[in-house]
Parts: sequence; structure tokens; C-alpha cells
Amino acid sequence: MSRRDFDPATVTPDGRPPAKAKLFDGSVPGPYRGSVNGEVLGTGITVLTYGNDEPGIGPVLHVHPYDEVFVIQQGRARFFVGDEVIDAEAGETVLGPAGVPHRFVNLGPGRLQTVDIHLSPRWIQTNLE
Repeated sequence: MSRRDFDPATVTPDGRPPAKAKLFDGSVPGPYRGSVNGEVLGTGITVLTYGNDEPGIGPVLHVHPYDEVFVIQQGRARFFVGDEVIDAEAGETVLGPAGVPHRFVNLGPGRLQTVDIHLSPRWIQTNLE
């Protein structure tokens, strides 16, 4: 599929160099294996990785002052976003809008693995449980 969504001649590079940061160490146990603040990469997004092997387990109810996008890489999850309940599986994405409390749990069977994209240069969170 060929795409041409914009004219490259209309974009001027802002002078930032390419950047690299380690997101996680696969040998580290626990559900939160790592994060990269956008500040490290010189961008406005922060990336986290989350995973667990136990159905019914997930992060506590929390809220952010910015949007969060969840990318389900493996398994199935049930998201509680405000008053909505959303079931999602590998290959799907879920939006947690700014200011809306949310949490999710592994639906099983097997591992749930997500990449969580915070639309902020820093991870900012208030736990509500």
C-alpha cells in the first residue's frame, strides 16, 4: 500500500537528534518492567510496558491528566474506563481519556502484555485505590 499523507517538503526538521532508550529488561520480574519518559527521547509521549500471567490481576484504579492509549500485544484484558467496561485482545487498542479513572485486569487464559502510551513527556498518575 502506497501512502502519501503529506508533502515532505512542508515539514522542517526541528533539530532534535535521533534518540534511544531501554524500555524494559525482560529478566526483571513483576508486571511493570520499565518505562521511558518522553523527556529522555525529546518527545511528548511516555511509554510503559505492563504484563502479568494471572487472570483477574491488573493495575489499581488510577487517573492521569492526559490521554493514555493501551496496545494489547498478547492476551485479553477487561478495561474499566469511567462507567464503561471494554474487553480487548491482542492487536486491539483502548483509549483512557484524560481525567477519566481507569484500570484493567488480565482476562486469561495466559499472559497479558501491553504497551501503554502516555501522551505526556512524563508519567503522571494518581492512584484512587
